[in-house]
Amino acid sequence: MSAPKIAGAPISWGVCEVPGWGYQLTPERVLAEMAEVGLVATEFGPDGFLPDDPSAKAATLAAHHLTAVGGFTPTLLHLPDHDPVPEVEALLPSYAAAEAGTLVLSADTGLTGYDSRPELDDAGWKTLLLNLDRITAVAAAAGIETVLHPHVGTMVETGDDVRRVLEGSSISLCLDTGHLLIGGTDPAELTRQAPERVAHTHFKDVDLGLARQVQDGRRTYTDAVREGMYRPLGTGDVDFGSIVASLRGRDYRGWYVLEQDTILTEVPTGVGPAGDVHTSVEALRGLLA
Repeated sequence: MSAPKIAGAPISWGVCEVPGWGYQLTPERVLAEMAEVGLVATEFGPDGFLPDDPSAKAATLAAHHLTAVGGFTPTLLHLPDHDPVPEVEALLPSYAAAEAGTLVLSADTGLTGYDSRPELDDAGWKTLLLNLDRITAVAAAAGIETVLHPHVGTMVETGDDVRRVLEGSSISLCLDTGHLLIGGTDPAELTRQAPERVAHTHFKDVDLGLARQVQDGRRTYTDAVREGMYRPLGTGDVDFGSIVASLRGRDYRGWYVLEQDTILTEVPTGVGPAGDVHTSVEALRGLLA
């Protein structure tokens, strides 16, 4: 059996695409600390975190002994007068240059942040599902696999949303254990029911008490992240043992991307976010051993 592919993401260091999210660390610090804690690859992070030029992006990662997984790409998919395919096509040269194989889509609402979302009508759903299949085909022609990331505060968040995607399109999923749980889907149950649709993972642990406050509207998503809703692997309420068993039972060969969404208010002193990431790396290695 090949060694499991364990990667990281800049969001674990508080680097996020949402304006005003928090203090943003430099790529130099984040990438260096990724390598120090034993990660071998990373997702790209938000626009502007890594160089736009495809060759420069690849060189920046290589300088830190990291390879590229791909990137999280919020994309408007549900508007009938907006074609998302050209913007996806524009990203693909960066993927080729960095030898990244996974395009991680989220169904962007068009709003800022993840604290609210509009309702999607049947026409919007038809457009969204069609665009998922169109993008999947375009990326596949360039050798890139596309996955949809169910995500709090996007057009695909709840259990019903996830079911509509599974039934109405051919796209594979990014199994984000945190966003699924907060959105009302048990990630362990989803993995048992449809492991063949999981082509990528974001492993993050969750404080279920805070997650329930988001679910019932007592706390915004952003406030819950700030309060520590995401936890190092093994210190929250996600059933990772069952998830890993289901994935390995289907001979899953994709990436295990560790994420612990974090909001920083200033430059961290001491170990900083890398300490939690190291805890998660060791926990995941234990699960996969």
